[in-house]
Amino acid sequence: MTMDPVTRVREHFAESIATKQDAVAAISESVAAAGRLMADALLDDGKILSCGNGGSAGDAQHFSSELLNRFEMERPGLPAMALTTDSSTVTSISNDYSYEEIFSKQVRALGKPQDVLLAISTSGNSENVCRAISAAHERGMKVVALSGRDGGRMADLYGDGDVEIRVPATRTARIQEVHLVVIHCLCDIIDTTLLGGDAHA
Repeated sequence: MTMDPVTRVREHFAESIATKQDAVAAISESVAAAGRLMADALLDDGKILSCGNGGSAGDAQHFSSELLNRFEMERPGLPAMALTTDSSTVTSISNDYSYEEIFSKQVRALGKPQDVLLAISTSGNSENVCRAISAAHERGMKVVALSGRDGGRMADLYGDGDVEIRVPATRTARIQEVHLVVIHCLCDIIDTTLLGGDAHA
């Protein structure tokens, strides 16, 4: 017998809440470390490049828009770029080389040692995101990774100074929901580190 829609909605909310509660102890310190890393990069005249596929591409764009425009505090725009948004670049790299190179070629062209790459993959196995991490290291960049499940192949790629934020969940939708909270936490840490005060005041 099919569950009625209201019950399904309530179960989605309950599972989302439980996943977030489980994540608090597991990733709070990593999120704080990632926020400090990003804030330090911006203070050093660096920028933050972000990438991901599907819903994670939306998260990458969400994050860059919060920095370029504003989060909760009035402030000048901060340098950030989502590597998912330029359709001519993405399609030309896919056509001339491969889809697996769409982010790594951009990182090699745009990345500098003081920059940070925000690499997002719920499974940790997205090949183009893995290659972007390797390209970031070639450029001397640090990496903040948002993942889930067992961390995937990305877990074997991190170097000194990188920060992994691995959501302790297996369901893609739940991992993405925690990723969104993490993105807002990162924005808050960046704002309060750069500007001081309380973003909620």
